[in-house]
Amino acid sequence: MKTKNWYDYLWIVSIIYFSLGFFNILFAWTGLIFLFSPLIISLFWGNKSYCNFYCERSKLLNLIGNKFKFSKNKTMPKFLTSKIFRYSFFIFFMLMFANMIFFTFLVFNESENFSSFIKLFWSLKIPWEQHYNFVTYPNWIYQFALGFYSMMLTSTIIGIILSIFYKSRSWCGICPIGTMTQEICKFKNKK
Repeated sequence: MKTKNWYDYLWIVSIIYFSLGFFNILFAWTGLIFLFSPLIISLFWGNKSYCNFYCERSKLLNLIGNKFKFSKNKTMPKFLTSKIFRYSFFIFFMLMFANMIFFTFLVFNESENFSSFIKLFWSLKIPWEQHYNFVTYPNWIYQFALGFYSMMLTSTIIGIILSIFYKSRSWCGICPIGTMTQEICKFKNKK
């Protein structure tokens, strides 16, 4: 029997993240840890150890696909694993991230009204009216949280869909953060 490491249970972090964000959208800001940790590790150590061992999403996808046996365990089609698709998806994701930042800036600048909805798949708007009885923050803080939570939820749903139809960690082959860390590692290791 294989001994489990502490990081094998990091899927719990994903569940906690989405649960807390559901009850209070401000918890979405903690997702920045998932964004910057792999980048910092690849910058300083020149490897993808975050992706290989510590990624909470890959642990969740592994749990869904392998442990619960939802995965069909098929290889993804070649077009989905091609460099063209991977880098195109990366560019698309970065453009959506930049759009989210820009919209947050417009709300901060009061050029645009605060819009309280979650966007799934970058287009499906789900009303997200949450009323808080505690400290009220500026609208741009909520706007960023809604946008970031939307991106995290959308990418996780895409990952789960890929996990079900293909191998459990198929998302890892097109993950924008994985693509970015891979390029950082290539650059670091060239030196």
